[in-house]
Amino acid sequence: MTTVGATLGALAVMSVGLAPSAAADDIQSQQWYLDAMNAQGLWKVSTGKGISVAVVDTGVNPDTSSLKGQVLPGVDVTEAAGDETNDYEGHGTSMAELIAGTGGGGGLRGVAPGAKIIPIRTALTGIDKKAEKQGDTTVKAIRAAADSDAKIISMSFGGDFPIDGEPEAVQYARSKGKLLIASVGNGADQGENYIGYPAKDPGVVGVSAINENGEVAKFSESGAYVDLASPGVDVPLWCNNKFRSYCSKSAGTSQAAAITSGAAALIWSAHPKWTANQVLRVMIDTAGRDWPKNTPSRYLGYGTIRPAQVLLKGKGDPGAADIDPVSNKKTPGLTTGTATSPSASASTSSKAPNPTSGGQTSAAASTSDSSGNTTLWVALGAAAAVVVLGGGAFAVVRSRRGA
Repeated sequence: MTTVGATLGALAVMSVGLAPSAAADDIQSQQWYLDAMNAQGLWKVSTGKGISVAVVDTGVNPDTSSLKGQVLPGVDVTEAAGDETNDYEGHGTSMAELIAGTGGGGGLRGVAPGAKIIPIRTALTGIDKKAEKQGDTTVKAIRAAADSDAKIISMSFGGDFPIDGEPEAVQYARSKGKLLIASVGNGADQGENYIGYPAKDPGVVGVSAINENGEVAKFSESGAYVDLASPGVDVPLWCNNKFRSYCSKSAGTSQAAAITSGAAALIWSAHPKWTANQVLRVMIDTAGRDWPKNTPSRYLGYGTIRPAQVLLKGKGDPGAADIDPVSNKKTPGLTTGTATSPSASASTSSKAPNPTSGGQTSAAASTSDSSGNTTLWVALGAAAAVVVLGGGAFAVVRSRRGA
């Protein structure tokens, strides 16, 4: 990954064309994915209560109407002015609201409004000059999140290369029982179709983006490290760090990763004795797809998230508590805990390693480069494979591009 200074302006480029919503109190009507997921039904079973999500991002403003009372003390690993509650871009606050916003004051409603947010402020695009000089802070941020009380680590950013210590930081977080979720990137429509880090790190769940029609967004990266797909087009965000208006026509795998984190919080809250491996396994088990589970799509991974299948229909076998459902390997340092399951072998995803997804060790993971691209995943666009998102029970049609 590069020092932050080399990537200034990247966010502005990816945000071209974002239009403010006519009124903040109308923004909830534009959260189409909540109806598609049957959020009202889900919230009767689980709101995410008891689960904290670490948002590794640009900081989180705890004073927006939707986040009042939702933000716990966090950590700032930058050398910028302020602390983790000073969001220098507005991006981290947006991600936090998508995960755990209450909708208060007409603000964004989160997928898991009963969950709490632990902000981990790291150095991304838009950070001040002093913070730029220290370079990439991803490793510090992941380790800080790992040492927090969060069960889920949500990361809506990425870079071309891992930095020294990043794979080890990810494994450290996994050994502490964390579920790590990251956006796969937005460069596919610009001829830069490769998934970046941390989504590419073994042990991190890479998430791609789909639109309201279930089409894979044309900007969404595809490849061997896509694990799940989630709504990420026309998902509102704060327009900037002034927090005066939302931008309704925004899109990116950032939003997809945050929504996936919220869905994971709902499931984990309903099954508090499960481990991260078990939460991920049932998400994989119940994901919408029409292809074999052991041959994931390059565009949708194991399929589209369907928390209603778990929470409303009781589907999905949690399987072994200490076995990664993607690699089929034991998670180092993780104890089996108190969770039990009907049958570890009942879940197809626990039978064999995923040959094409994010749990596979990459040759690039052994390289080190401090000159990559640390970018917030926010973009525009849509098109490709079809997914039907009806009432929380989606069906997926495989991409015509050879997914």
